[in-house]
Amino acid sequence: MKQISQNKIIQVLKKTLFIALVIFASTFIEIYWSMGKFSERMSSGCLDCSFIEDVYVVSLLTSAFLTVVFLLLSLIKKIYLKRTIELTLLSSIWVFWNYGIFVDRESSWSTYTFKEEFIYTFSLSILPVLVLSIAAIFSINYISRIGKT
Repeated sequence: MKQISQNKIIQVLKKTLFIALVIFASTFIEIYWSMGKFSERMSSGCLDCSFIEDVYVVSLLTSAFLTVVFLLLSLIKKIYLKRTIELTLLSSIWVFWNYGIFVDRESSWSTYTFKEEFIYTFSLSILPVLVLSIAAIFSINYISRIGKT
């Protein structure tokens, strides 16, 4: 009996770690892919912060938050609803971070309107967000499904 509960705890910890690693890595790659052209630009919020530091912190925050949310979403039995929520949430958060980086490193030094900022961010983000969010959600759900068998 004790062995069964220890195995279950280990499985949950493995699943949690895997989700966190996938989200961290995909967030890091997505931001670098979509906003990498601003990596040499100075941050208006922190003059001493490098682009890589910003991406690292954002990736940590995102992985911590979304790991908890995705574990809670695993309680949803309707697969398509669950995946739609995960995909929408992940994509929205990434576009939000990309917008923040664009504003911090580009538009705050210039005269962009909100509409121009959003359109420019969206145009830079659409391909990386779509590709990596689908890959991340597929990976998380595929490994989670294998772990149950």
